[in-house]
Amino acid sequence: MRSMSFPNSIILNNGVKMPILGLGTYKMEPELTKRSVLDALSLGYRHIDTASFYRNEAEVGEAIRDSSINRDDIFITTKVWNDEQGYEETKSAFQRSLELLKIDYVDLYLIHWPMPSRLETWRALESIYEEGMVRAIGVSNFMPLHLEEILEHGSIIPSVNQVEMHPFLQRNEVLDQCKESHIAIEASSPLARGKRLNDPYIKEVATKNDLTPAQVMIAWCLQRNVAAIPKTTSKVHMKENFDSLYISLSQEDIAILDKLDQNYRTTTWNPYDMK
Repeated sequence: MRSMSFPNSIILNNGVKMPILGLGTYKMEPELTKRSVLDALSLGYRHIDTASFYRNEAEVGEAIRDSSINRDDIFITTKVWNDEQGYEETKSAFQRSLELLKIDYVDLYLIHWPMPSRLETWRALESIYEEGMVRAIGVSNFMPLHLEEILEHGSIIPSVNQVEMHPFLQRNEVLDQCKESHIAIEASSPLARGKRLNDPYIKEVATKNDLTPAQVMIAWCLQRNVAAIPKTTSKVHMKENFDSLYISLSQEDIAILDKLDQNYRTTTWNPYDMK
């Protein structure tokens, strides 16, 4: 693995650069995944997020091989699912992901949810990292109580915590804790799965700045120095989302968006219920 230099990146706590904007592939049908990843890469995306649970790792890997882009110039994230957790189980799951992706290493490997065996799972991630098979390790859907366990009992500080985050679910307590611990935040579902794109305040900011509502929501994340991985299979929307990298919302606009927090989750799973 050579050191990569990505523009528009977050520097993780181990020095690895992670592109601040990526393509999410959650619930992306396998037959659409390859085309969508190829479209994203052609538009300039260099960060692709998948997971064993998504059942599309093979198609992500196929798209990367079929693109004209060097593997080392693409940042690939995948995750260990809930029924794969535990020390040996996680190490086996990681190998399965490598085999499906048909790559030699992963850029970022995450614990998908904080299951009861999360400390053993984290120990497996530390081992995988120390073996040089992954460039960075982290967690997903971890709330402060879960992160505190990892910080107390682990030997490596997570590089990333991926959580649902958007103007309607701002997770300020998670953001503050991660900043204090030098853990990067990555927003999954930064568009609230499209369910709030017609919100009048989002549309007000979008119209004022000649933007799309999706661009407003993504730019809000990026200006918090939060990475975002919006999912779409539309090349037109991919381009619009990618252009969010070059948008700067005013402090007045940010103030409007900051008032929208409603603890609005798009999933029925609540990480705070995970003990």
